Amino acid sequence: MSLRAVITAGGLVDDAFAAAIGTPVKALAPFGERRLIDIVLDACADAGIDGIAVIGGDAVRAHLTKRATNGVRTIDAAADGGTNVMRALDAWPGERFVYLTSDLPFATGPGVRDLVTRSDGSALTMGIASTQRYDERFPNAPPYGVALGGERLVNACGFVIAPDAIAPLRSFATKFFAARKSLLQMALLLGPALCLRFAFKRLTVSQIEAHAQRTLGIPVAAIRDCDPGLCYDVDTLEEYRDACTRLG
Repeated sequence: MSLRAVITAGGLVDDAFAAAIGTPVKALAPFGERRLIDIVLDACADAGIDGIAVIGGDAVRAHLTKRATNGVRTIDAAADGGTNVMRALDAWPGERFVYLTSDLPFATGPGVRDLVTRSDGSALTMGIASTQRYDERFPNAPPYGVALGGERLVNACGFVIAPDAIAPLRSFATKFFAARKSLLQMALLLGPALCLRFAFKRLTVSQIEAHAQRTLGIPVAAIRDCDPGLCYDVDTLEEYRDACTRLG
């Protein structure tokens, strides 16, 4: 599999979260014997990805230097997430890559590989999983998910992006970043007609795919039944503590 990866690791946490993990940089939160970002880096390596760009600040760069991992480079993070998305889109000119966040404590190589393999034929994909499968994997976890077309789904913090998708994505990179972790927010990007369908619980995944394809002019797909480990991300101290209870 010939593929690159981009991992965003510029996110900072609030005072209580920072005090609990010993750093304001979420990607560097301890998780067992590793840091959160180490788990995602190791998952990429296990998936056979041989080039990784990390969008991060000085502390992340220092950590990666200490790791001395081959094939990993750091791109300086900006203060705002939208700019970091643009830097991620520019990380591998002309190459296909998987975009992952650095706060995925249960990401695995097989999960990343499965997402990539099943993304063949589309210019832009996002993983999704049923809440049933998610709950089976992470019972009693903090609630996630949204109802679409009579089913409840959780979205992965993982996308596969082909070169053809870069130019269309630039036009709404900031909005895309803000919506990336929420199927609801992504639905709101689709315009009033589909928002009404969502409000009346008639919006389906296939309708979102079709609208995105028309809007962007590229093949877009949701990858169903992705690894739930790509859906469990850590945004709050509560979620971090919950994740730690699931170690080992």
